[in-house]
Amino acid sequence: MAKRLQYFNQKYGEDSKRGFRLEMLQISRGQLLSEVNKRRRYEKCLILGKRFTGGTHQSIVFSDEKIFTVEMAYNRQNSRILAPDQKSISSSISTIKRTQKPASVMVWGVITSEGRTPLVLIDKGVKINKEVYVESILENVLKPWAGEHFNGAHWVFQQDSAPSHKAKMTSEWLKLNVPEFVSTEEWPASSPDLNPMDFCIWSILESRVCAKPHKNVESLKSSLGREWDLISEDVLCAAVDNFYKRLSLCIAAKGNTFEKLD
Repeated sequence: MAKRLQYFNQKYGEDSKRGFRLEMLQISRGQLLSEVNKRRRYEKCLILGKRFTGGTHQSIVFSDEKIFTVEMAYNRQNSRILAPDQKSISSSISTIKRTQKPASVMVWGVITSEGRTPLVLIDKGVKINKEVYVESILENVLKPWAGEHFNGAHWVFQQDSAPSHKAKMTSEWLKLNVPEFVSTEEWPASSPDLNPMDFCIWSILESRVCAKPHKNVESLKSSLGREWDLISEDVLCAAVDNFYKRLSLCIAAKGNTFEKLD
């Protein structure tokens, strides 16, 4: 160990004398991908890139689920306090408290470059199995919304490979009710960096809804519905448009990660 430290001091001490400077860099999180994951991501992104050329990606309807809790969201980049030093502020102000199992609500939503579905709030204790997904979400929410929003125009439905999404019942419903869809086999697994809901919309919603802790789930639900409707169409359009750029970045990275998750 002493030899390693001596080598470090000698090497970087010499670099410093020659004008080199070291910087303190922040370690970031990234999606864990195996070599198999990377290869499959690369291959699927190539196919999707060819499929959605010429701006046709703007017809994609992106869907996703997320769990929100009543607790205040923490962002280490933005959650900061102005103070002379650490000792001068109370821990009750400088620390975001966490409970083991905070009250929460799961939501499902869809966005396009020009709109969104109503935000679906999943009741506590309800598991999104294939029946709930098809009957309560796709049939009761997606279908009527898409009929009114697109009014006969072509659109493409996207979903990830959650168990209820991969079910035969779901696939059969999509074949009968959706003009075109990206199957769960076609969508790259372990790819939150490709879905606009994941890399953009959910974080915006969380930053607004959970800027402060909620007293109860009803307060959380009310805020979620209100802020979801307030996300501008400019933001939706930019998020969807960014999808194709990210496909290109993923291809250039040979399926590896290409962004920081923090």
